[in-house]
Amino acid sequence: MTFMKRRSFLTATAAAASASIAAPAFAQSEPKLNWRLVSAYPKSLDVIFNTATMLADHVRVLTNGKFNIQVFAAGELVPPFQSADAAAAGTVEMAYMPPQYNWGKDPTWALGSSIPFGLNTRQTNAWLYYGGGNDLLNDFYQQHGLYGLPCGNTSAQMGGWFRKEINAVEDLKGLKLRVGGYVGKVLEKLGAVPQAIPAGEIYTSLERGTIDAAEWIGPYDDEKLGLYKVAPYYYYPGWWEGQSLIYTFVNAGKWKELPPVYQQAVRVACEAVNGNVVAHYDHENPQAIRRLVANGAKLRLFKKEVLDACWNASNEVAAELSSGNANFKKIYDSQVSFRRDAYLWAQIAEAGHDNYMMSLQREGKL
Repeated sequence: MTFMKRRSFLTATAAAASASIAAPAFAQSEPKLNWRLVSAYPKSLDVIFNTATMLADHVRVLTNGKFNIQVFAAGELVPPFQSADAAAAGTVEMAYMPPQYNWGKDPTWALGSSIPFGLNTRQTNAWLYYGGGNDLLNDFYQQHGLYGLPCGNTSAQMGGWFRKEINAVEDLKGLKLRVGGYVGKVLEKLGAVPQAIPAGEIYTSLERGTIDAAEWIGPYDDEKLGLYKVAPYYYYPGWWEGQSLIYTFVNAGKWKELPPVYQQAVRVACEAVNGNVVAHYDHENPQAIRRLVANGAKLRLFKKEVLDACWNASNEVAAELSSGNANFKKIYDSQVSFRRDAYLWAQIAEAGHDNYMMSLQREGKL
């Protein structure tokens, strides 16, 4: 099934209006369902965790209370990295997680979240909804017993917290960095040593010198970890995640059994939430970065020499993965092809406007 074509918003609005007008008939004709959704995130990450509860609220309202989804935080039912597995196995009906958490099973999973030097948030949505991206991803997810819908995005992330400055590519050699998955493979090519460390242990690991640097998400979520106290250099951009997409996964069999009106309610809810979480982070991050700097964080821009080296290493990794993985190559090639025109257009109107406005901000005129 093609995912949410151009008339999705009008169709969704009409469907919601019809449901409200004809509530008695709807209530009589559709079944009462109670599903469970496991999140890969703890409740402390309020923006991302509450995205799943918002999804559940939308679905309940759109179905006049007939379709209820109970949301469980990471670890309440299953470990966070096993969320999608639980949905695929039918232990629960749904999971909310970034696909990249399944990198270790197949690198193709990472393409559902982000690729180094990839698309930004808006471009990703364009690729997903109109460039065939979500259909390609679902061809892959179907192989694993899942149906997926984009359902949230942290937008561009930061480049992480470092105990010392990175002034040249050589500074990456031997650097013990809390990072994993796709970007870990890229940084290995430059001599860095990726480390798999859960969020709750990042602060202590940096404080003790067990690791030299760590990436997490962005200002609002990073602030909660207090990393500026033990690793003051806060680098940007997070070239490995120009956006970071999160998915709602549904057990494939359960999805096919859903009445069409319930399927549409889930689609509409996911699309609404996908935009909402971006707006929420855009609201929180500006104030969080001010607080971090006021508390001692030292903002640093990765030098072009470093970014160029990472770009080249990233392309090497992509070529290696594509050569032996047909699923990876098919989806990666689609993203890269879309990226060419997306950035051609972005530098004309959007960047032209933003660059001028940012110059006014630097001059104190805003």
